[in-house]
Amino acid sequence: MKVHDLLDMPHLGLDPLVSDDGRDAVIRWVVTTDMLDPGRYLEGGELVLTGLMWHTRPEDSDVFVRAITGAGVAALAASYDGVVPADLIESCRRHGLPLFRVSAAVAFATITESVVRSLSRERATDLRSVLDRHRRLVSGAGAGDGIGPLLDLVSEDLGLECWVLTPGGRVVASSHPLPDEIRPDDLAHDFLTARTLPAVSHGLSLLAVDGDRTSRVADAMVAFRSDWRSWTPERLALAEDVASIVALERERTDDRLGSSGRSAHQLIRVVTAGGSVADTLVQMTVVGLDTDARYAVVAAAVASGPLRPGELRVVLRELLPSGGAIGVTDGEVVAIVPTDDDLMPRVRSGVDRLGPGLAGSDVSLGVSGVVTASELRGAVEEARYARRLAAGRSDGVRIVGHDELADLVLLLASVPDEMRRLFRSRLLDPVVEYDDRHQSDLVPTLRAFLDCNGSWTACSTRLHLHVNSVRYRIQRIEELTGRDLSGLEDRVNFYLALRMS
Repeated sequence: MKVHDLLDMPHLGLDPLVSDDGRDAVIRWVVTTDMLDPGRYLEGGELVLTGLMWHTRPEDSDVFVRAITGAGVAALAASYDGVVPADLIESCRRHGLPLFRVSAAVAFATITESVVRSLSRERATDLRSVLDRHRRLVSGAGAGDGIGPLLDLVSEDLGLECWVLTPGGRVVASSHPLPDEIRPDDLAHDFLTARTLPAVSHGLSLLAVDGDRTSRVADAMVAFRSDWRSWTPERLALAEDVASIVALERERTDDRLGSSGRSAHQLIRVVTAGGSVADTLVQMTVVGLDTDARYAVVAAAVASGPLRPGELRVVLRELLPSGGAIGVTDGEVVAIVPTDDDLMPRVRSGVDRLGPGLAGSDVSLGVSGVVTASELRGAVEEARYARRLAAGRSDGVRIVGHDELADLVLLLASVPDEMRRLFRSRLLDPVVEYDDRHQSDLVPTLRAFLDCNGSWTACSTRLHLHVNSVRYRIQRIEELTGRDLSGLEDRVNFYLALRMS
């Protein structure tokens, strides 16, 4: 605001004694002082309020005025029971300093509060215009500079340190390092469990980035180092503007919209559709995945609740290491992750951390073992089958790992012999009888086909047969048993029956 704007605030009771003389000085802040020489405590642009306790003789006025004009203040408002000494008026006129007399009925605190509120409102308006420009840039075709510069802008102009975090506690961007005493995991937990937002955690105000459209566990938060309950409506609206811009930036950088996301989705489609090892390796190269590395696969689905498949994809990214490929097929999210380690501990830990945000959603997850790139198809089937097993358990978030699939054989071994014989007979007797009548090798072919994870090429190489011969034999097995060996459930059933033979 400017000095002349004070005249538009009649409730302050300010009487102009020395005019601004056309300087139109800008008021940046309000300072109250009764020191004779306060110059070293001033930075320029202040409206100085004084009760004249420093005034003991006429010469003091010139000392005081020289000190504050030397510091570059914008104006002076003075009063001692509504009286301003003539020598102070003369000194202000001589130094060109705007001077106001404060009514005895008006407290300095009233003036300070009114001017600061006006300054905050103007600053918010000015910054909002900057944010509006940033929003237009982000929502346009340009690449933008990310949200880091935005947070720096808010910190510099509003004095608000701020951070953007995921519900898993990962800091995405910040204006300052997070204080050592504040753990991101604690902020994430408080964000997920808050009854309403904004919420306050460890002295920080937490706002959802896209709370109106996105489940909280798949959203992000902006944390401001200030208690929002003390903010003016203008400042709260500005903080919400910042959150909305972060939402736009997240949408703009969503990998599903770019070529990398489309390539990753195509890889998932190739593998889940039973593509050959050669096709899988080619598509991995397109995505940028190392064909010499080792991988694990995670499959996830949501049957009911507020979480949607697209949001589950975001949650899965939060649970898993970066650098893999992820896609959605038939409502199931499948992630291929480069790793040499079993992913089960990480997935379980992540689900526990995000648990409050997943409450109410019927989520099932399956995790494969670690395999080479050429074995990805089998790992995908393993993860998807494990996920289906998880879906058959009680409601909530359920996880089944590759180790539990191996345990199924042990489980069946504990079944009574008569039940095991019936299980094996129902599946394999038609095939065994066909082999006996025709002196064929359908059972060995079935065993090799399953050991090769359903790969026609690998199976034909192992048996030294043409691939069409393998296809014919598998088709004959399907006709004899009424089963579908392109489906994982039937493959697992045959695998178990063969293990018990």
